[in-house]
Amino acid sequence: MAEEDIPVLKIISPEEVESEDFEPVDPKAREQALAILTEVKTGGEAGLLAVARRFKEIGPDSSKYVLDRDELKKAFDGLPKEQQDVLTRTAARIRKFAEAQRDSIRSIEVDIEGGRAGQTVEPVRRAGCYAPGGRYPLPSSVLMTVCTARAAGVREVVVASPNPAEVTKGAAYVADADCLLCVGGAQAIGAMAYGVGERVKPVDIIVGPGNKWVTAAKSIVSGICGIDMLAGPSEVLVIADSAADPEVIAADLLAQAEHDTEARPILVTPDRSVIDNVNAALRRQLAVLPTREVAIPAVRNGFAVLTKDMDEAVAVTNRVAPEHLEVQTEDAVELSKRLTAYGGLFVGFMAAEVLGDYGAGPNHVLPTSCTAKYTGGLSVHTFQRKTTWMRIDDREGAQQQVADSVLLARLEGLEGHARAAEKRLLQVPDASAAKKGRS
Repeated sequence: MAEEDIPVLKIISPEEVESEDFEPVDPKAREQALAILTEVKTGGEAGLLAVARRFKEIGPDSSKYVLDRDELKKAFDGLPKEQQDVLTRTAARIRKFAEAQRDSIRSIEVDIEGGRAGQTVEPVRRAGCYAPGGRYPLPSSVLMTVCTARAAGVREVVVASPNPAEVTKGAAYVADADCLLCVGGAQAIGAMAYGVGERVKPVDIIVGPGNKWVTAAKSIVSGICGIDMLAGPSEVLVIADSAADPEVIAADLLAQAEHDTEARPILVTPDRSVIDNVNAALRRQLAVLPTREVAIPAVRNGFAVLTKDMDEAVAVTNRVAPEHLEVQTEDAVELSKRLTAYGGLFVGFMAAEVLGDYGAGPNHVLPTSCTAKYTGGLSVHTFQRKTTWMRIDDREGAQQQVADSVLLARLEGLEGHARAAEKRLLQVPDASAAKKGRS
C-alpha cells in the first residue's frame, strides 16, 4: 500500500465531538445475541453445544467444552519458561494492586440511637470471567479478571474464552480459575448466566471485555446476574502539546487501533502542528505495522480535535470520557489534576497505556463509550456486595427516631408504615394527635 493511501486522523472541531456516536450496544448484535441466549437458555447444555459446533468452537462430534484445573496445569507446565515467568510476574502485580483496593473498603459499625448499624463487605459466591480469543489470544484479560476476583475473595471463578491458546489456558491456571469454558460470544455469556450441565452453575456476576455480541449479551442478562459494564470498542485519547513526541503518540494510538477495526484513536491538542506531525508518523508506522489490516479501519474511525487552547482541550477530553487517557504535555502532572472523566489515566511520556494493558497493577478492563463519566474500571469492588444492617438494643433510646418515622410516614401518606413504627413506641399518641400529624 502506497503511503499516500494510508489514512490519517480526520480533524474536527470541539463542537463536532458532540455528534460522535458512542452507543455501546449495537442493535443488530443485540438481536442476534438474544437468539443465541434463548437457544442456550432453553436447550441447556445441548443448546450450548449446538451453538459451539455451529461456530466451530468444538468439533462436530465433540461434547468437550470444559477444561478443569488439571488440564489447565498441564497447559501451563507445557509453556516455555519465559512465558511461565511472565504470567507469574504479571499475576503478582495485579494481585498486589487488587489486594490494596480490597483493603480500602472494609466492614464497619457505628452507633445509632438505641443501637448499632453497620456495613458488611462480602464477595459474591461465583464469578464468570470472559476473555476474548478471536483475533488474538488475550491471556492478560484472564489474569486481570480472575486474579481480581480471587483477591476479592470469590470462592468459585469460571473463565470463558473461545478456542483458547495454550498461553490462555496457562494464564487461567496461574490466576487460579476453577475451570475454563472453551466457548465465546453470546453463548459463553448465556452459559455462565443461566448455567448449563452439571459443571457450570449460574454465576452471580459476569465481567470482562468482548466483541459487540458479548456486550449485547451482557446487556440482556444484566439483572439475571450482575455485569461489570457494557464495553464498546477500545478507545484511547491522547491530550498533547508541542512538548510531546509525535512518533510516541502515533505508536500509542496504533497500539489501540490494532485491537479491533471498530477501535477509536483520538488526539486532542491546541497545536495544529502536533496533529500534522502525528498524522505523518501514523502513515509511516502504519505502512510497516504487521496488524495494519485491523489498524487502518480503526484509524479511519478516529479523529483529532483542534482546540483554541489547553482549557478547551481539557473540556473536550472530559466530555469524551475515554477508556484510556494519556497526558503527554509539558506539565502532565498538573494538567492531569484537571481531568475528571476517564477509565484509566496515564500521566507523562513513560506511562504508556500498553503498560496498563499488561499488568502494571491497575486493571485494564475499563469503561468505554463515555460511561467513564459515571463509573470506573474493573476492581475488587466489582466482585463485592456492600450490605447494611441495623439493630435496636435500647428501646427507650430509640424513641425519637421511632417517633420521627411515624411522622414522616404520615407526611408521605403511608399509614401502614406509620402504624408499624408505632408498634415500637413506648407511648402511642392518641387518635387526635395522629390525625393532626396527617393534616
